[in-house]
Amino acid sequence: MRIGIPRESKAGETLVAATPATAAELRKLGYDVVLEARAGDRADQPDEAYTAAGVRIVDGPTVWASDVVAKVNPPSDDEIARLRPGTVLVSLMAPGSSPDLLEKLRAAGVTALALDAVPRISRAQALDVLSSMANIAGYRAVVEAAHAFGRQFTGQVTAAGKVPPARVFVVGAGVAGLAAIGAARAMGAVVRAFDVRPEVAEQVESMGAEFVFVDMEQQASVDGYAQQMTAAQEAATAAMYDAEVRAADIVITTALIPGRPAPRLVPAATVAGMQPGSVIVDMAAANGGNVEGTVAGQRVTTASRVTIIGYTDLVSRLPGQSSQLFGTNVVNLFKLLTPGNDGCPVLDLDDVVQRGMTVARDGELLWPPPPVQVSAAPPPAPAPAPAPPPPPRPRDPRIRLYGAGLAALLFLLLATYSPSALLNHFTVFVLAIFVGYYVISNVVHALHTPLMSETNAISGIILVGGILQIGHENLLVTVLGTIAVLVASINIFGGFLVTSRMLQMFHKG
Repeated sequence: MRIGIPRESKAGETLVAATPATAAELRKLGYDVVLEARAGDRADQPDEAYTAAGVRIVDGPTVWASDVVAKVNPPSDDEIARLRPGTVLVSLMAPGSSPDLLEKLRAAGVTALALDAVPRISRAQALDVLSSMANIAGYRAVVEAAHAFGRQFTGQVTAAGKVPPARVFVVGAGVAGLAAIGAARAMGAVVRAFDVRPEVAEQVESMGAEFVFVDMEQQASVDGYAQQMTAAQEAATAAMYDAEVRAADIVITTALIPGRPAPRLVPAATVAGMQPGSVIVDMAAANGGNVEGTVAGQRVTTASRVTIIGYTDLVSRLPGQSSQLFGTNVVNLFKLLTPGNDGCPVLDLDDVVQRGMTVARDGELLWPPPPVQVSAAPPPAPAPAPAPPPPPRPRDPRIRLYGAGLAALLFLLLATYSPSALLNHFTVFVLAIFVGYYVISNVVHALHTPLMSETNAISGIILVGGILQIGHENLLVTVLGTIAVLVASINIFGGFLVTSRMLQMFHKG
């Protein structure tokens, strides 16, 4: 069967549904792949590269007459009219908010597979176009913020003074939010993030950001998406949003609710309280925006000199990489549809992944699909905490005084009846213990290994002292000197061995 890749008709669209690399993978599955002339030009994918990959360059009518048509954006009315009954159409369709489009596809008799209706289950991750595009959009949002921001992200200490790092606040820790966190952290910013799903806190912290906790009742996600907040949750987060946004230099909002307009999280009064020169990137602008004052597709500057970026084409601003990832998702879909690698797709509606994506088939509307049991289930209720043990009885403070008095008495007896030389050596020994304790205990843990050299020096002194005592007329002194030489030698050679092995970790090759 033939797969046709048309040129996108949406104004400003730069993506293409297949790159030369992904088109070659489709051909390995047994498909004949044709491309509308110059369809990949805006993604820096020339026709010559497709030809080298075995793709035939044809005109538009030939592409739309193919058995399978794969494109990026939902088809227009003119494009639907060019589809033959029975054609398999693969594209983004936003089926939850496009009932008119679904009805037109049903009436046209095509089999429509919505790439943005992939169930959020582990087995379908390789097909998840929304995650692929959100990852790129989150990264690009940070790039756009850095371009509009009047300072660098990373902090520095220079001869001209200290430059503090930029403070970034990310709202929403989905795929786009995590990508934005990673990009901002890589550029040296101090990043804080919030999400109404408590289970993502660990992911945020693993990327080097600080998760902002709010004292409210939180519910775990049951389908991988954030749920609409209750009135109590909205009230609890309002003060937090106001404080975090005002303190941030860069704010990136990604909060979306499937099938609903984007929640309004940042009012105009909070935006007005930000420092002049601050930047907000509202990634939910296409759905109404999370920030009051966002204009979809535009960059605006408020009276308080805060820049609000509402670009809806963040993915299209990286067309080459976006097309490659989009095309890879399409290839993975056809690997699922073509188990025999014979170029003939087989649609299995008993498969929850294929059923979830199929919105129309043979004149029948199949949207919405039946619910899918996902792995993102709420955690079990915590077991009741055991009763706390009874508090320990406080120690009698007089015990310490009794111990100190006994030690002083023993030292007095030792000083009275022992030779003067022993008293001098004992005094040096005690002082050495105190000095060694305070020297080592006040060193941070990161420097304990470099102290190997210092302990080797101390062991060297012990070694010399032990050697001098060997052969003493007192047998006990000779035995102690021998033991001292043995222990010090082990410490010295072991210390040098450990230090040598650690230094090898920093050698190239």
